[in-house]
Amino acid sequence: MPEITGLSLWKILTVYFAAMSVLTFILYGIDKRRAIKGTWRISEKTLLGLGVIGGALGGLIGMKVFRHKTKHRYFWVINAAALGVQAGVVILVIRG
Repeated sequence: MPEITGLSLWKILTVYFAAMSVLTFILYGIDKRRAIKGTWRISEKTLLGLGVIGGALGGLIGMKVFRHKTKHRYFWVINAAALGVQAGVVILVIRG
């Protein structure tokens, strides 16, 4: 299994996906609060983009916790597909 500066690649990926998920989760909460207040919002492209580049789990959890974007089917589909890819990448790296 490849290593980068003494850390295995799967550990680096796991930390990356976890950090991106926390960031994405927080931004879903911020966007929900802004939606309620009627102020400037975070774009859908940004929320979905963060899910695709690593924050899919946080996006899905944020949707459920904040009850935000749950009526938009494409948010479910894109985040779920991205989560499948992200999990698959981690599994492939672990298996070597």
